[in-house]
Amino acid sequence: MSTLERPSNPWFDRTSFNQILIRNKAVVCAISASYISTFAGYPLDSLKSRLQTTKTPISVAKLAALVYREEGVPGFYRGLWIPLVTISFVRAASFTIYSGTKEYFRAHKNFERDNVLNVAASGAIGGALAGATIAFPSIPFELVKVRRQLEYTIAEANGIHLVKPPGTMEVVKDIYKSKGIPGLYTGGRLHFTRDTTGTALYFFEYDAMRHLLNRKRFGEQGPTPAWLPIPVSLVPFVCGSLAGVSSWAVIYPLDVVKTKVQQRALAGHAPRTVSRIFFVLAKLALTLSIPGPDPENPRPILAGLARIYRGLGVSALRSVTTHGLLWTFYDTTANYIDRLGPSHDNN
Repeated sequence: MSTLERPSNPWFDRTSFNQILIRNKAVVCAISASYISTFAGYPLDSLKSRLQTTKTPISVAKLAALVYREEGVPGFYRGLWIPLVTISFVRAASFTIYSGTKEYFRAHKNFERDNVLNVAASGAIGGALAGATIAFPSIPFELVKVRRQLEYTIAEANGIHLVKPPGTMEVVKDIYKSKGIPGLYTGGRLHFTRDTTGTALYFFEYDAMRHLLNRKRFGEQGPTPAWLPIPVSLVPFVCGSLAGVSSWAVIYPLDVVKTKVQQRALAGHAPRTVSRIFFVLAKLALTLSIPGPDPENPRPILAGLARIYRGLGVSALRSVTTHGLLWTFYDTTANYIDRLGPSHDNN
């Protein structure tokens, strides 16, 4: 036997394995990319939740230093295993529905014109269907994640000195014991609205930007246009980052209200309506619509809006990190699978 030849492995059929990868391209790409992007962006997500619920303004740097001093490095990753486990399902389902919807449109010759509006519209519909589908099963997981991220904040609000925070299963049991199954779906309507709207906008923007940067209808990436001369390898990162940041900025106020609703419920405080919470956070009373007596220190509506968007900076950085890496590794994996054989996925 030649030294360049290797004995075949009777337990592994590479051809069959490659066919599995090709048939499940969207799932494989989504799962592999999600683990990397989630781990990289989770500390920023944890800081975002804390910034949204803190009563006193604090810079990201000071909050990070406070978390590190009181909880150490594990404090930034509290509740990490929840999104790591669920993200595989959520992203795989999301990308499968998104890709399947575009395949359906292509087969039925809908949105077939090669222009930005048709490309973006098919992505938006696929994104809306994906967001609506994955929202319901993911509500309990995100609620538990928020509870774990805000353990110390909730304890402090109730006058409790927390020495050791409860584990994830303890949190689930505690929520179920106090409020039953409905308790696990606290803030569910807000979560559903946020995911459906946000995912539709996210894929709308991503597909529109990829088209403008010369991606062909069947997925091939052409040379970037002269007005944005960046390496082709950076296109997924740039488009993913911009789509993630801009779509998140639009739905961010809704996410703040959702987190506040969940925090109040988890802390055992009296519930408030969404409009009341938004009103309190934004401070949009009539008196605040008018500048105060001191022209150097006015209290316009912008002050209330700044309260709503507290934590947006760290969320933007998280979006750049997670969505940029997500699409970079998604495209890298997709290109590898495409080289194994024919594929009809145009992501």
